[in-house]
Amino acid sequence: MCGRYRLSRRKEVLAEHFGADFEDLDWKPRYNIAPTQPVPVIRRDGKDPTLHASLMRWGLIPSWTKDPAIGARTINARSETAASKPSFREPLQKRRCLIPADGFYEWQRRVKGKQPFCFEVGDGGIFAFAGLWDRWRGPDGQAVESCTILTTTPNLLLADVHDRMPVILAPAHYGRWLDPSMQDVAIAVGLLRPFDSNDELV
Repeated sequence: MCGRYRLSRRKEVLAEHFGADFEDLDWKPRYNIAPTQPVPVIRRDGKDPTLHASLMRWGLIPSWTKDPAIGARTINARSETAASKPSFREPLQKRRCLIPADGFYEWQRRVKGKQPFCFEVGDGGIFAFAGLWDRWRGPDGQAVESCTILTTTPNLLLADVHDRMPVILAPAHYGRWLDPSMQDVAIAVGLLRPFDSNDELV
């Protein structure tokens, strides 16, 4: 799973890296982002090719649920089963997003507790998790947008630490992943692979 991560870049740097509109985003660098907190998310709306950044609650609250507390249990979605799970099936088809990061944490179980490890790509550069989002409305009509991070089997570098890892999308796949007109779930699932160890996840 992915339960904590880091995004230590200013929004101006993120805007340049992703070519996205971060202008109205109230964001400051964070080094220990936790579930249920607001996190930056990048998505496309309709036919507009512009990439927009917004803050969403980490922990997906399905549009149909009556209890928003479910979001505390949906911080991650398994890529192998997301297409069949009620909470994630429609977002995988229609509401995909990028979740920017520059590091993530996993804990290795040991005899005397857990040992945390921080993983980065290359020299600590910016990357993006594959994410899903949804919009839930409370009884008062107020909308809450929330997201989840997709996970997959670990690559060789993570296998000794944890049995899951977040899906890190290759930049070449950003366009297809974010395209709202691409609703072929099989194609979307095909992008959800373990990050190549040769691409320097350290």
